[in-house]
Amino acid sequence: MTNLRVYVLIFAIASVYTTQLWAQKIEIGAGLGAMNYKGDISPDLQIGTAKLGGNLFFRYNLKKDLSFRASALMGSIAGDDKNSSDPFNQQRGKNFSTTINELSLTAEYNFFNYQYHRYHKDWSPYVFGGVGFMKFSPRDNPTADYKQNQIVLPFGVGIKYNIKGPWDLNFEFGTRKTFTDYLDNLGGNDPTLPKTQQNDYSKGDMYYYTSLTLSFKFIKIYCPPN
Repeated sequence: MTNLRVYVLIFAIASVYTTQLWAQKIEIGAGLGAMNYKGDISPDLQIGTAKLGGNLFFRYNLKKDLSFRASALMGSIAGDDKNSSDPFNQQRGKNFSTTINELSLTAEYNFFNYQYHRYHKDWSPYVFGGVGFMKFSPRDNPTADYKQNQIVLPFGVGIKYNIKGPWDLNFEFGTRKTFTDYLDNLGGNDPTLPKTQQNDYSKGDMYYYTSLTLSFKFIKIYCPPN
C-alpha cells in the first residue's frame, strides 16, 4: 500500500511538472470533413461524390512556426462513371465505394509566429507534409486479392485561428498521394473492355480530405505570488 502511494505521488508530481514544461506545446483535437477521390472513375475532383470523414489528432508545438502532428482519419470515398464528362467512362458504367482508415505523422510550418499570447498572431496559414499508413476496403470486393495496406504521402495547406484561450479552430485541405491503383477496385486492365474504356494504371489513385477541426491546447496559467 505504501509503494502504491509513492507511485501515485511520483506520477502526480511528474504530471504537474510535465504540464508546466510543455505549456502550449501539447494539443489535442478532433474534426469532421469531406473526403473525395481522383482516379480511373473520377479523373477530375468531383465535389458531388464527397463522403463524410472524421479525424483525431495529437499536435506537439515545437516552436511558434513548427509543429508535429500524429493523426487518425476514418471515412470513405466513392465515384460513379455516370458523373463523368467523358462519354467513354459513361458507357463503361462503373462505380465504387471504399472505406479508408489512415494513420499519419506530419510536420506543419506556420507562416506567422502563431501562439496563444497577446504579442503574437492569433491566426496563421500553414503547410504540412509527412508520411502515413492506410488500410482500404472496397465495399463491393472486401476480400480482393490485391494489397489493401498501403503507404500514403499526406500534404496540404490550412489556416488556424485562436478562438479564445486554449481553443483553436483549424480549416485544412489535404491530399493523399497513394501507390495503388485499386482504391476504386478498378486497377489493372479488364480485357473485356475496349481500349478506350480501360484504365491508366500507371497513375496511382489519390484521395483528399477537407476538414474543420477544434483543438485544445494545454496552457500554463501563471498565478501572481501572495
